[in-house]
Amino acid sequence: MSTNKNKHFTLEERRIILMGITNGSTKVSIANTLGKEKSTVGKEIKLHRELRYKSTLPSQCSNYKQCTHHRVCTNGCPDYKKHYCKRRDRSPGACNGCEKYKSCRFDKYYYSPEDAHKEYRNDLVDSRTGVNLTLSEVQELGAIVKPLIEQGHSPYTIITNHPELGISEKTLYNYIEGGVFRCVGLQDVDLRIKTRRKLTKKVAATYKKRQDRKFLNGRTYKDYQRYMEENPNASVVEMDTVYNDVSNGPFIQTFKFLDYGFLFGMYHNAKDAEAMLQGINVLETILGTELFLKCVEVLKTDRGSEFSYADAMETKGELRRTKVFYCDPMQSGQKGSLENKHKELRYILPKKTDLRGLGLLNQATLNTVLSHVNSAPKEKLKDKTPIEMMTFLNEELMMKFKQFGIQEIEKDKVVLKPYLLKK
Repeated sequence: MSTNKNKHFTLEERRIILMGITNGSTKVSIANTLGKEKSTVGKEIKLHRELRYKSTLPSQCSNYKQCTHHRVCTNGCPDYKKHYCKRRDRSPGACNGCEKYKSCRFDKYYYSPEDAHKEYRNDLVDSRTGVNLTLSEVQELGAIVKPLIEQGHSPYTIITNHPELGISEKTLYNYIEGGVFRCVGLQDVDLRIKTRRKLTKKVAATYKKRQDRKFLNGRTYKDYQRYMEENPNASVVEMDTVYNDVSNGPFIQTFKFLDYGFLFGMYHNAKDAEAMLQGINVLETILGTELFLKCVEVLKTDRGSEFSYADAMETKGELRRTKVFYCDPMQSGQKGSLENKHKELRYILPKKTDLRGLGLLNQATLNTVLSHVNSAPKEKLKDKTPIEMMTFLNEELMMKFKQFGIQEIEKDKVVLKPYLLKK
């Protein structure tokens, strides 16, 4: 067979890959069939395989069947041995066709040629759309490039003297001629010599950092529905963010404990993945690991980039502490319970207002807001308050939140107006 090592995979070639995986063929064998390099086939499978089943075993320990610790996984367990599957983790690299697929309790990866081809096409289009930079990155780049252009340096000289910029001469020309640096006052007329080449039609520059969506594998809303069918009694917590000023904050990371209708929140000065991960870590510290494992079995959230650290949210060290699932795009109703709770929060923290100006300055003032919201009776809770419901059903959990600063307010003294924090 003639080789085509440098060409992209076609859909038919991806179907041949699936056939090889299903038959248990090695990557070398599949590569030889396609006339490709082994590494190319390996990257294709690893890049496009999908996590179809997320293990419920806390640490995915190979010794779980012979566990002498009642299968209560803890950090530093002397008998811990990380599970390794030659077929899944080495060659061919996916679980299609495995005779143990139905009985296996560990993570299962599935390769679909149709899904892989669709994802490849989407990535191909996305890689040619917009500018692969955030606005802040454009400003940082422009701060270096602009004064050098004004001093008469050519893009070639700039790229040669500043390899840390990480772009090519052609890319720098494209950025300047495309108006990317207009936000810092640099235009194509500032170039010492304009290149004579056909330019594409100019459009307004869009700054869009391309995001790796692999964190969605095995964590979509369909995966959530499948998990809940298998685990109908799992404790679910819905998570989101509430804010008014995207550039300045503050940002509230909200958690609604669906079993009790209880709303908790963490105060942040930044809306990024690091901050949201820290919020989950703090929540575990408040509850303690054992209670966190019981009461936050599932975290359901949206696909915002601030929630993209799925692996880190799910695990801490070697211990799996929760399972993260993501709602479908533009489907806020899939976590409608939390969205409805946000309406109550907005009674005190209305949109289009300066939240700091209202008095929301730190976690202590947020705790005051949460105390009042959770002390209001709800018809769906049979006229009980979320605090009363949690106290009745899980007194230990409620005690943890009270120790953190959320207190029960007398019903006649509950305030759901913006002046609450001015009192």
